[in-house]
Amino acid sequence: MRFRPCIDIHNGKIKQIVGGSLKDEGDWARENFVSEKDGDFYARFYEKDGLYGGHIILLNPVSSPYYEATRAQALLALKASPGKWQVGGGITPENGESFLEAGASHVIVTSYVFQGGEIRMEHLERMRRAVGREHLVLDVSCRKKEEGYYIVTDRWQKFTNVALTGSVLAELASYCDEFLVHGVDVEGKASGVDLELVRLLGSYQGIPVTYAGGIGSLADLETLGREGRGRVDVTVGSALDLFGGPLSYGDILRFCGEFTESSLITGENVI
Repeated sequence: MRFRPCIDIHNGKIKQIVGGSLKDEGDWARENFVSEKDGDFYARFYEKDGLYGGHIILLNPVSSPYYEATRAQALLALKASPGKWQVGGGITPENGESFLEAGASHVIVTSYVFQGGEIRMEHLERMRRAVGREHLVLDVSCRKKEEGYYIVTDRWQKFTNVALTGSVLAELASYCDEFLVHGVDVEGKASGVDLELVRLLGSYQGIPVTYAGGIGSLADLETLGREGRGRVDVTVGSALDLFGGPLSYGDILRFCGEFTESSLITGENVI
């Protein structure tokens, strides 16, 4: 299990939000933390500890008046730490290559591929041709509905009719390099992992999977490692002490086996 850092950007600011609260109308979200630091600061901070494969997420739609300010923060982070970050939020075949050229290792896609409640296979193929399978991450973040978990799109506001199952992951894996999965029902709440979802992801044996949502303690990390069978990587947002939460960045690196000497000095309460 690897720790994957995150830089979430909303209205031109680095933030941690309650995931299910995000609304396009008025560009509103319930905020857990708003930083005065820019994206390049966080990119350099994580790079010093050898972290890579993290996620920069643009939380404003392209139509938002804040989109360009949000995009500018993402580009600052990519320039500061090229080749280390994946970028998601409004990615299409038309703009995906520009983020790779700016320094992203991968682009993360949801809404372009899942439209009208369905998997648009022609869109998925077009995306793969535009950026290459090796540079594509599919965000299959989901929410519980009735008997299972269903992929959600448009900043987690809209349900698709696509249930997240092992067979769906296996089908999609031939088009992408990794999966990113937010447990949206617990995202930003630091109230514990979505156990049923984690078990589902742990049963999948394929390309890398990163889980986000509900991590609030080392005990939650232990649960994720155990129930995810060591196959599921993790990202932590609102609970991290860097973002005002109770969970020590240094402790997470120790737990995930990626701790460096510099973190002993600078890992806690630095931002």
